[in-house]
Amino acid sequence: MLEEVDPKAFLADKAYDADALIEVLVERGITPVIPPKANRLIKRETDFALYRERNMVERFFCKLKGFRAIATRYDKLASTFLAAVQLVSALFWLN
Repeated sequence: MLEEVDPKAFLADKAYDADALIEVLVERGITPVIPPKANRLIKRETDFALYRERNMVERFFCKLKGFRAIATRYDKLASTFLAAVQLVSALFWLN
């Protein structure tokens, strides 16, 4: 899935702290923003200011799941589901 996109940074939690993944990201010129696991012998530097942005996205999805119609995907059509997500997102933005 990563081969199809070209982001500037890859924000992930500690579960993605694997040398193989980090090497692939660095080779492609993508900045890995992954905190090191506690058992890692050599700790890598992490941009925690950018890592906080990931938390905002997670909180948004948590709030979005509070709407039952979106969490259970009542809508049959993708366009109707997208419209519901956009409507709820606009409500969040206004509050």
